[in-house]
Amino acid sequence: MARTKDMTVGNPVKLILGFALPVLAGNLLQQLYSLVDSLIIGRLLGVTALAAVSASGWLDWAVLSIPMGLAQGYSIQAAQCYGGREADALKRTAAQSALISVAATLLLEAGSQLLLRPVLRLMNSPAETVALTESYLRIIYAGLPVVMALNAFSGFLHALGNSRVPLVALGWASAVNIALDWVFVGPLGMGTDGGAWATVIAQAVSATICLAAVLRIPELRPAEGDYRPDAGMIRRLLKLGLPIAFQNLIISLGGLVLQGVVNAFGFVFMAGYNAASRLQGLIEISGSSLGGAAGTFTGQNYGAGRMDRVRLGLRRSAQIGFALALAVGLAMVLLGRPLLSQFIRADAQVAGQVLGVGYDFLRIMAAGLPTLYLLFVYRSTLQGLGNTVIPMASGFVELAMRVGAALLLPVLLGVWGVYLAEIAAWAGACAFLIVGCYRWMRVVEKRGR
Repeated sequence: MARTKDMTVGNPVKLILGFALPVLAGNLLQQLYSLVDSLIIGRLLGVTALAAVSASGWLDWAVLSIPMGLAQGYSIQAAQCYGGREADALKRTAAQSALISVAATLLLEAGSQLLLRPVLRLMNSPAETVALTESYLRIIYAGLPVVMALNAFSGFLHALGNSRVPLVALGWASAVNIALDWVFVGPLGMGTDGGAWATVIAQAVSATICLAAVLRIPELRPAEGDYRPDAGMIRRLLKLGLPIAFQNLIISLGGLVLQGVVNAFGFVFMAGYNAASRLQGLIEISGSSLGGAAGTFTGQNYGAGRMDRVRLGLRRSAQIGFALALAVGLAMVLLGRPLLSQFIRADAQVAGQVLGVGYDFLRIMAAGLPTLYLLFVYRSTLQGLGNTVIPMASGFVELAMRVGAALLLPVLLGVWGVYLAEIAAWAGACAFLIVGCYRWMRVVEKRGR
């Protein structure tokens, strides 16, 4: 198994797809164990428990996306160093990233645990679910050190063109998570908390496998002196990573507002909407995987000074993304209702109402997928070019569109306005990113790296 992959030479389509397919497979596995978690909880514990876990989605993302954003910053810097053949800078990047990660994890752990209960109150969480959601999230947040390590290790592997080891790691994590879900939620009777513990343990397995692979790559083996704090490198990594983390947090805030609007429509609507949201990750993963490949391709070629290949890679990625979105959207329209029905256990009348809400939302999301997939491609390309400010600004656009639509459209369109809020957020951010990406490429070409 190749430990690294140079993406500065060779056919861009072959390289992008060759990188994206293992990422896609890994993301599918990740979504599989997330869906199995929901399926087990929904079937064994009922619709209330499923609604409680599903309602944790945006709060889960709000906190865990910060380690993800910082790790993306590390990955961008590493990809540029690797493409530019800067071996010493790459080792120093790995060492300084470790220092930042430790400090960030400590701060995030304390803040998330302290603020969880007040935020749940602000979100109008139904009385039936609030205690279950809080208990579930406290366990997920306890796993923050594992999440930070997993994202950092897999990010460095991706930066060097290795998307296969993270795939293997996720395969093992999926198997562990599914097995523990059945044991913890079923025979041991741990309830929704069992699903949370299964997730944390599975992530630890994945992080351990990625760490073993990182330790075998000489380019990622820092010397002792590389761990001395380097103010310049720390600033560079934070300049790249913090805007991504902040962008993720901004998007999460919009999602939290939207979840509050959803909660206000009552338990049945909340359960159906959140059931569809559990499938949202499944329909997004082709686009996010393609975006990850486009970002690594861009980062390595930008580091090598090959802007001609950056432009070609962007064109091909956008074409692939549009075709993928049409295929995935059609599949969700055809298969969405039977998929959603697997998560719902309630009496026939309630189950039918929940399913109707979920399928309506799923169809709206399917129609908006081409916009979302292009958003992933253009955002990742900008990040690969070292510009994380425009993607962060797009997060504000997404926030404004999601919140504005969530507060205004339901007044005009009822529940359909809630469904359309998500699509409005994607469309606004995508348009902003496309314009920003082409303008930034012209700036880069004029000034050089």
